[in-house]
Amino acid sequence: MPTDYILFVHGVKTRKQEDFGALATTLFNRIQSSMRDESRVLKSIPFFWGDLNQAAQDELLNGFKASSKWKDFWFQDFRTQQVLEFVGDAALYLSRHVGSQVVQRFEKDVLGVLQTTSPGDRLHLVTHSWGTVILFDLLFAARWEDPQLNLEIRQTVQQIRNALFGLPPVEGTGIPIASIHTMGSPISLFSLLTISGTLGGKSTHDLSPNLKSLLEQLYTLRKKPLPWRNFAHPGDPIAYPLEGVIPLLLNDASQYVETQDVITDKGNIFNRPFQQRLIPVLWGGDAHGSYWTNEVVS
Repeated sequence: MPTDYILFVHGVKTRKQEDFGALATTLFNRIQSSMRDESRVLKSIPFFWGDLNQAAQDELLNGFKASSKWKDFWFQDFRTQQVLEFVGDAALYLSRHVGSQVVQRFEKDVLGVLQTTSPGDRLHLVTHSWGTVILFDLLFAARWEDPQLNLEIRQTVQQIRNALFGLPPVEGTGIPIASIHTMGSPISLFSLLTISGTLGGKSTHDLSPNLKSLLEQLYTLRKKPLPWRNFAHPGDPIAYPLEGVIPLLLNDASQYVETQDVITDKGNIFNRPFQQRLIPVLWGGDAHGSYWTNEVVS
C-alpha cells in the first residue's frame, strides 16, 4: 500500500528528544485521525537536532552570568529563553561545525528511510521555527557544495538530496514531496540572503536555484502547483507571512507552488488592545510553541 511519510523537524528551545517525540506524536495522531483516504498509509519521521548546540549555548550563558553587571540587565528571562535560544541556534547552525553535525544526524536518523521508499510513496514536510531554515539549507543551499568543505560531508549532503525527487544532479528519481507545512517560520527573513544576493552577487546560502529546480520538476510530475501552508500565530514574533515573499525568492518559479498563509489564532476582545505593544513579544514564547497542538494545523 502506498505510504505518505511525514517528516517533522522541530525548532528552537527543543533540547530533549523525548519532548519533541511527544509533540510530533500528538500532531501526527491528529493528522492521522483526520485522514479520509484509506488507500494510503501514514508514517512519521521525527528529526531531532536540538541537543547538538546545547553545550555551546550553556557556555555562553555562563559567560553572561560571570559579568559583574549581568544582574543589572532587564528582561533576563526574555534574553536567555527567547533571544539567546533563537539567535544561538542560528549562529551555531550556520557554523560549519554544528551544521556538519546536523548533516550527520540527518543521515543517521532519516536518510535510510528516504532511500527505501517505494514507487507511489510521497513525502510531506512539517517544520517548526528554525527547523524550516535548517532543512531548507540542507536541501537547497549552495554552501554544501563548497570544495573546501569536508568531502565526506559533501557526499552525505548529496546522498540526502539524491533521495528526493527533483533535485540535481539526479532529478528523475527519489521520493517526491507532496506538500510543505511551515509553522512559526522565519524563512521569510532568511530569504534576505537570496534577495541581497541577486543585487550583489551569489550567496552561498542562496536557496533559490535548487528550490526552483525541485518545484519545477514536481510541477512536471504532478501537473499542478505544490501546496505550501505557512501557519503563523499572530502573537509569535518569529513567524512571518510568506505569500508575498515567495515571488521575491523564486521569481517566475513561484507559479509552481501554491502558498497560503494561515493564522492559527484570531485573538479575542480581551487581548486585541495589546496586539501592537510589547506584551505579545514577551508572550511570544507561548505562541511560538503552540503549533504542535493547534487544531488548525492538523
